[in-house]
Amino acid sequence: MKSITSQCFLGEGPLWIANLGCFFWVDIEMGNLHCYHLASEKLEIRHFPNRLAVVLEGQNGKLILGLDRRLVRYDWDKEVIEELCEVESDLALNRFNDGKVDPQGRIWIGTLSRLFTEGAGSLYRIGTDLKPQIQLQNLTISNGMAWTVDQRTYYFIDTPTKNIHEFAFDPESGAIEFRRIAVEIPEGLGFPDGMCIDREGMLWVAHYAGSGVYRWNPKTGKLLDKIELPAPHVTSCCFGGENLDLMLITTAQENLTGDDLEKYPQSGDVFLVNVEVGGLESNRAEI
Repeated sequence: MKSITSQCFLGEGPLWIANLGCFFWVDIEMGNLHCYHLASEKLEIRHFPNRLAVVLEGQNGKLILGLDRRLVRYDWDKEVIEELCEVESDLALNRFNDGKVDPQGRIWIGTLSRLFTEGAGSLYRIGTDLKPQIQLQNLTISNGMAWTVDQRTYYFIDTPTKNIHEFAFDPESGAIEFRRIAVEIPEGLGFPDGMCIDREGMLWVAHYAGSGVYRWNPKTGKLLDKIELPAPHVTSCCFGGENLDLMLITTAQENLTGDDLEKYPQSGDVFLVNVEVGGLESNRAEI
């Protein structure tokens, strides 16, 4: 296991962009975007005067960022921002949280209230028309998501439920329909946060207050493996590297006391771990 010192208050949203050979992740509350070049081990940080919840791969080498409740296109080289769309402009306390791109290039991105008000969040699907369409409502902490290789199943986490929900997914229309609860997180293992899926269809889930990334079988609901980390608040994970068998894991310092931080000084850092079963390439947004 290798650590990258980033000391994020709320590290989140890791992304591997193969063309660049770089991992990206965000520090939501600090508005910082991190770019780590795997070959040179060089870390660059860009600051935005917003809560920066999401970084996704867009077209023509551009990045898609979730700033507060706005989706923007960002040119890393020119440092130029182009506005795309906004959600929930009437809800000043809401912000984007986790986001992913589906196999057809549509963006799926959720919201939450910064007060974590129950039921205040929603999940949106955003296509090339840039008109956000609500897919799920009455969410509290809209979080991790993943699609199966056959594109027929979509997994989604609303963190406080401590469940991973399974939906039927229609690749063409992007419609989802609830099927069942695939995984129930037992007491004592923290709360499910960010998530990615491996080549065997198993779900790797970052457990906030659970000190690790856990590998779950969504067909049986059984726990298969765990990557133990020296930080209690593990927030998200993604596959990357040349063979997509390197996992980058983000962590957070939020909700930790001074004593906690003395005990777990690597909280907020990012970790790189080699895994036996690799993952899938992340999708590029059509936007």
